[in-house]
Amino acid sequence: MKIKKRIEILAELGHFLQTETHDTELETAIRQSFAENAWFTPENIRKALAAIATEFLSKKKLEKWLEKYPISDHLHPQKTVGLVMAGNIPLVGFHDWLCVFAAGQKASVKLSDKDKRLLPFLVKKLADFDFESWETTHFLTENERLAGFDAVIATGSNNTARYFEKYFGKYPHIIRRNRNGVAVLDGSETAADFAALGEDIFSFFGLGCRNVSKIYVPKNYNFEPLLEALHEFRELVLHDKYKNNFDYNMTLFILNKIHHFNNGCVIFREEKTMAARIASVHFEFYEDKNLLENELKNRRDEIQCIVSKTDFADLPSFRFGETQKPSLTDYPDGVDVMKFLTDNQPKIN
Repeated sequence: MKIKKRIEILAELGHFLQTETHDTELETAIRQSFAENAWFTPENIRKALAAIATEFLSKKKLEKWLEKYPISDHLHPQKTVGLVMAGNIPLVGFHDWLCVFAAGQKASVKLSDKDKRLLPFLVKKLADFDFESWETTHFLTENERLAGFDAVIATGSNNTARYFEKYFGKYPHIIRRNRNGVAVLDGSETAADFAALGEDIFSFFGLGCRNVSKIYVPKNYNFEPLLEALHEFRELVLHDKYKNNFDYNMTLFILNKIHHFNNGCVIFREEKTMAARIASVHFEFYEDKNLLENELKNRRDEIQCIVSKTDFADLPSFRFGETQKPSLTDYPDGVDVMKFLTDNQPKIN
């Protein structure tokens, strides 16, 4: 299948997601996903699908993205790429699959048990547009071992990454570990900025690597306007799992006499680590922005993205409210997946 055709059917899939929002099979996949994983609410699944449709599956965006890569127009996949996917938020591994498909290679996919319905549905729908695309993706069964691959992209925690390194280290690979989003505030933010920051913090219940889990604020920062603005997201505590985490954290902080700020739906705690518990956010004070920028550069391996009114040199910077809308070129961990795939393109005899 030539690259032009691959772009066409991907764009057709994007059109389907934007227009056929009440498709029976899609609704079934959404309901099953929610039944199997209560974090995957129908609202969050549709949010993920909408972002994929607009940011990843626009024909113009796909063409502009792919024009700089040496992609072959071969008719059949020449290389198999193993994909080990995470399941923290809906379709978090879609971009990796998209890269493999766009590169004209075959994906052998190990889905997370937390997200095993949505990508197979999208691949099946793509095959409805062109059946030849069906042979480009193989989903491993529950007990099937990933084997027969030429390269691998594996996403997991810091703990699973050690296992991935041991098992996949001899192959061309991309192995991802824990990362988090951070925000840098300077005290000039408006209520609208805080509302947008709330999207960066609370989207998908804060479970994504692009969610803001830590904020840096100036010395003697007044938290009241921020806490008041973020109170608009209080409906989150109606979700049982989120509420259980919120209550647990509150109890833990109170019993251990840990200083914190609380607005009824999120807890702010002063802490140097990037990763925070669900329903909580860490904060740290800074006095010199240049020193802070140096610290962030030194900790770049812990950071997926930075939210701020200003950019930080050599660091992935976004404006408030934009972290969950990555573009095709916003590669996780800053590693260009398409370059990885096309640099290792096998020779065709």
